[in-house]
Amino acid sequence: MRSFITRKIVSRRDFLGQTIFTLIGLSTLVPSWCIGRPKTEGTLRIIAYNIFNCDGWPKAIVKNKLRISELIAQELSKFAPDIINFSEAPDEFLVKRIAGLLHMNYAYFPGGGRWPGAVLTHYEISDSVIAPVVTGVRPVDLFTRHWGRVTIQLTKQKSLIVHSVHLYPQDNPVSAEIRKREISEILKSVEKEIDENKSIIVMGDLNHTPNMPEYSLWMDMGFVDSFIKAGQGDGLTVNADVPTKRIDYIFSHGPISKQIIGSRALFEGAFRIDPSDPDSFALSDHLPQFTEFRVGLAH
Repeated sequence: MRSFITRKIVSRRDFLGQTIFTLIGLSTLVPSWCIGRPKTEGTLRIIAYNIFNCDGWPKAIVKNKLRISELIAQELSKFAPDIINFSEAPDEFLVKRIAGLLHMNYAYFPGGGRWPGAVLTHYEISDSVIAPVVTGVRPVDLFTRHWGRVTIQLTKQKSLIVHSVHLYPQDNPVSAEIRKREISEILKSVEKEIDENKSIIVMGDLNHTPNMPEYSLWMDMGFVDSFIKAGQGDGLTVNADVPTKRIDYIFSHGPISKQIIGSRALFEGAFRIDPSDPDSFALSDHLPQFTEFRVGLAH
């Protein structure tokens, strides 16, 4: 487990006072189960977010990447998340900075290529593995983005297995076959945990839509798509100006999959962009996917 000195979160007023950029929609209201009330004891809030290397989107407008990392922490904090997944994470020092602002521990997963990932949480991370293929050797052409697994200790008795995943991109037959092989490796790695009826989360940018064959591989293994189970809105996660596709997911398996309260894409605040304003930008080209679970956390 890694823990870090916490820092004061920059207020939205201070942030906007220190930058020339215009952000839109910061006061958008959301349903009561999401924010606007104290977090209910015995619930677990999870967010999967492709953060586009903390460049902001469109990145040509953004001049200060450090400000993007601060505002990502600020916006995420409004949803009182317990566990956050990052795809397309920046260098580790910025992930560490965001984790510190959110008072969280983190695990960092370098990718096989350019894009790393990370998991952040208030809870103890008892173990962390990069690309836990069952053979122990990652095929060089797979997980060129990232795949990592952590065990999160919710209590002394209860743990949660979390797989942070960013699958191969692009919509063509070659890319689809690579994604299928990546999914096959992940599914092989969770077979033992499924047999032991453990609570498992697989989340991240999976780069396929629900109508593509890759999606069926997860469903055939018994994973539950949180948005299909209890979603509100259309669930679309890309792009942040006019979302048209759902490719970011929070899947669950085991006991936790029966405890989904709600799920939605966060098309609001600084997560989105106003196409009518040439000076506005979003924190990423993706929107976060939010899911809340009801879990018994008594010691």
